[in-house]
Amino acid sequence: MRAAAALALRRLIHQQSGSCCVRSQLQDRPRHYFNPHLDYSNHAARARALLNSSPTPCRPRWSSPPSAASLLFSSLSGMEESEAEEVLDLEAGTVRCAANYAPLSPISFIERAAAVYGARAAVVYGERRHTWAEARDRCARVAAALATRFGVARGDVVAVLSPNVPAMYELHFAVPMAGAVLCTLNTRHDAAMVSALLKHSGAKVFLVESHLLDVGRAALKRLADSSAAALPVLLTISDDAESDDYEDLVRNAPARFDIRWPADELDPISLNYTSGTTSRPKGVVYNHRGAYLNTIATVLAYDITAMPTYLWTVPMFHCNGWNLPWGVAMQGGTNICLRHFTAKVIFDSIARHGVTHMGGAPTVLNMIANAPAADRKPLPGPVRVMTGGAPPPPRVLLAVEELGFVVYQIYGLTETYGPATVCTWMPEWDALPAEERARLKARQGFHHIAVQGVDVKNPDTMESVAYDGQTVGEVMFRGNTVMSGYYKDLNGTKESMAGGWLHTGDLAVRHPDGYIQLKDRAKDIIISGGENISSIEVESVIFSHPAVLEAAVVARPDDHWGETPCAFVELKDGASATEAEIISFCRERLPHYMAPKTVVFEDLPKTSTGKTQKFVLREKARAMGSLTKTANSKL
Repeated sequence: MRAAAALALRRLIHQQSGSCCVRSQLQDRPRHYFNPHLDYSNHAARARALLNSSPTPCRPRWSSPPSAASLLFSSLSGMEESEAEEVLDLEAGTVRCAANYAPLSPISFIERAAAVYGARAAVVYGERRHTWAEARDRCARVAAALATRFGVARGDVVAVLSPNVPAMYELHFAVPMAGAVLCTLNTRHDAAMVSALLKHSGAKVFLVESHLLDVGRAALKRLADSSAAALPVLLTISDDAESDDYEDLVRNAPARFDIRWPADELDPISLNYTSGTTSRPKGVVYNHRGAYLNTIATVLAYDITAMPTYLWTVPMFHCNGWNLPWGVAMQGGTNICLRHFTAKVIFDSIARHGVTHMGGAPTVLNMIANAPAADRKPLPGPVRVMTGGAPPPPRVLLAVEELGFVVYQIYGLTETYGPATVCTWMPEWDALPAEERARLKARQGFHHIAVQGVDVKNPDTMESVAYDGQTVGEVMFRGNTVMSGYYKDLNGTKESMAGGWLHTGDLAVRHPDGYIQLKDRAKDIIISGGENISSIEVESVIFSHPAVLEAAVVARPDDHWGETPCAFVELKDGASATEAEIISFCRERLPHYMAPKTVVFEDLPKTSTGKTQKFVLREKARAMGSLTKTANSKL
């Protein structure tokens, strides 16, 4: 068959008119920002190096035992290259070679988007607009500039401090194209924290959006004062093209650059620091394979069909925007970038651009549900909203669905590339009463297709809990979309994955239908008089009070009961309520021991991803001291 094909090709070549043969025509084509995936001999070398005849062929071979840091950030560039193909099973006649193997990477999504959707809008920001062909070219140019002008090599870290502007989106492809590791930093961090993360990550280049330049410069000054071995190069991202280092990278990139595809699909693609809701942030390492698989799973779970219009209300620095910088490219969609947003901006953007998908923490849903009538606009069609971070209150779910939004409840952690479970909706549930539908939708559901398994286990015995909706255990994950590890913390990595499962620290139950429902973080459970109180359950009741905008419940120390629930409540504009009213409202709907004994009215502290910073509230509750035994005796 191969001989016949070769003969046919030779005949075709001889039939070509003109002096140039097919080969020379191909050579004369522009090769700006060459895609090595098209050079099969080049890629075969990678496959050969990765896939030797060891029992675990995808595991890299090392000339000497690697350190924890090199294990996570190795480029594997020094591996030996040998035969043209690897025989997997001589008797069966199977091989692994460039024809049937390529390391998985999200870079492939933008390559395909540029080919299939090249003339369609990829990124929209105000009046700025780039097509997919333009976006792919810009990403490759930035990659070329990082590599040639600043010496960014495989495995180097490139840090970014920026809101959801086009450069932030493009860097999700440009940095991996340079073979480097993208580290997106929380825009609410102060200079001290940014400095600490720059030092921990060892970033070589630091891109900062102009509105955050004071924080970036102060962080670098702190880093210099700490006698750091080397400081990263500071580059600015700005709406003003004249003073924008980022656009200068695009304009003045080298004429040619070979995209650096991962040598191994387990090579790191990004470094994400946890949001800080539990102790100090940790650096979570994502690899190309996990990012690729979780992107596909997220797109499927979220019903993102071809050519969606996605509104960027999820910070891209949080779990790489829940994988959707890559996911929108995968489906050839349009990214509507926003520097910041309000409820009015959300409704205006949906109406103007025909938004089909968006995401956000329950705080974003709450913002939409409580938007003044003057800020709302009719939706041009259903808008699918993926929400996670905390179980949304049923009242909020009902309110946003009445406006035309379709809510998808997901759950995950930074350590699972963001989304890991989805509350898969069953059509027979549509006929249920509204309150029951909201209750079902607030559950976290099952693992998505890229996760091998999720379970609720007793962390001491590692046995699964009963499917009774009452027995509480710890949520655990395993599979290809669990992090590679905590950067520079091998002991922390091993501890988090003890027993072959990722331990989340989240407490949940499993219902008879198998669906998971979170009850609390282990540290947020309130133990009062020996009884476990789920802060989430108490918060859900408080949320249903008509005057309440948001609520968070933490433990207040008590000399008699050990702990009692303390509620921090934020009221809606123009609404009023008293401590006694909130407590009475809860006692009518909960066992009395679960009702809060203290209510504090104030704005709730939030992370930039919309999570309530309960550690701040716990400190406030501890500072209040113990309630008196007399007050508690009313239980």
